[in-house]
Amino acid sequence: VAAIAASRDRGLERLLYALGIRQVGQKAGKVLAAHFGTFDALAAATEEELTAIDDVGAITAAYIREWLQNPQSKHLMDRLREAGVSLEAAQKPAGDQFKGLTFVLTGALERFTREEAGALIEARGGKVSGSVSKKTSYVVAGENAGSKLRKANELAIPVLTEEEFAAMLGGGGTPESGASAPEAAPDPGDGEQLSLL
Repeated sequence: VAAIAASRDRGLERLLYALGIRQVGQKAGKVLAAHFGTFDALAAATEEELTAIDDVGAITAAYIREWLQNPQSKHLMDRLREAGVSLEAAQKPAGDQFKGLTFVLTGALERFTREEAGALIEARGGKVSGSVSKKTSYVVAGENAGSKLRKANELAIPVLTEEEFAAMLGGGGTPESGASAPEAAPDPGDGEQLSLL
């Protein structure tokens, strides 16, 4: 308890990781914290609600519910509350503008770092993925975008320039269709990967 309490102001995602719940690592802790915002909201979630979250499978959901229902876990959480440990996400979502949307970032961005762009998306309820699939909502393409941009074109995934992405952030809408997307840069190593589609 003392070790966890020592990180009382580090936010919900680190707390969830520190609790030692099976299958809940740093990534799952971040996803859960972003989705629920508070520990109480997580504790009230059903196993079905947990399973429906991206990156949280049925096994992880079952482990979370099992941990939450354990009397020792409830006692631990009571002690952490008394110790003043933060049970809220370090950054509360700015809104649900991108709820249900999955973005892929590719190429070099000028206005943002990849981490900054990803944080802005997640703060608005969206998800950032490292690969393009049919589930991808938008690909944000900077300079020298390669295989991810080509795959987006093959799957007819909407491609945003950095300017269009910035406009979405500021205006809360979706970009107009017909804008010219960046061309994919040559990438000799893409042929084998793309042939598997």
